[in-house]
Amino acid sequence: MASINSFIGKFMAIIVIAVAALALFVPGSCLWIQTSWVNYLLMVVMFGMGLTMKPQDFAVVFKYPRDVLIGCLAQFLIMPLLAFGLGKIFGFSEELLVGIVLVGTCPGGTASNVMTFLAKGDTALSVGMTSVNTLLAPLLTPALTYLFLRTMVNVDVKAMFISIIQVVILPIGVGLLINHFFSRFTRKAVDFLPLVSVVAICLIIAAVVSHNSEKILSTGAALFGAVILHNLLGYAAGYLTAVVFKMDEPRRRALCIEVGMQNSGLATTLAMSAFPSLALAAVPGAIFSVWHNLSGAVLASFFRGRGEKKTRSL
Repeated sequence: MASINSFIGKFMAIIVIAVAALALFVPGSCLWIQTSWVNYLLMVVMFGMGLTMKPQDFAVVFKYPRDVLIGCLAQFLIMPLLAFGLGKIFGFSEELLVGIVLVGTCPGGTASNVMTFLAKGDTALSVGMTSVNTLLAPLLTPALTYLFLRTMVNVDVKAMFISIIQVVILPIGVGLLINHFFSRFTRKAVDFLPLVSVVAICLIIAAVVSHNSEKILSTGAALFGAVILHNLLGYAAGYLTAVVFKMDEPRRRALCIEVGMQNSGLATTLAMSAFPSLALAAVPGAIFSVWHNLSGAVLASFFRGRGEKKTRSL
């Protein structure tokens, strides 16, 4: 399994892009994957996250409360504002605006922890921020979505809250409890989690992209451009925030990646469950899922290379 996990870590971005391209240009090959599976697939990913979590992951909250608070504020202020602003600048329809705002109001994803580790950033801080942001998501994600979209569409805050509890909080909680009481079992199971998570993420992307391939292609370059800008500006804003608050380089990298990478799988799920009549609302999340894995891998490689270059120069 170690060699498989190494392969997945090294080529995850390429794997995700290949699956997305297949679903987009040959949709018939992936139509067997039902969109109704997306909720359950995301639950599998979140359950896996819970299996890897330990109570000490939250210790960073008490060790560096200022940094975690800054990370949470940056996550839930920068990304929603960027999403709404880009949606307006690009003149998106209500459906696409809802989708990109949902990406912005969701917490950071577990991929940010992996990318922070690869970038030689402060992984403990990254895990702490992801954990806290995820726990805050049932309250902040529906509230922020309502704040930005209430004048355009009907935002069912209660449905969003329940969906996040069911799809995110409960699976993580069950995984955390199993890890605590059956740690001998989870130590073995964790070896398979990278493979399971990547398969689940690929199935989510394949389902959403294949069932909306014509609509994705018809949206043109504007949507792809907005998604890419949203992610890249998130990285930049996260890093600059860390600079302003005088964090050291490892923490700057952690905040940069945490802010820029979103739980876009959750955004896709919420689009389908809370806005079922807006088919295109799920598309920005699917595109973001593909793009941020690629950009995150490139950014982590850049940070890692810069660190090694500095080490050699000393």
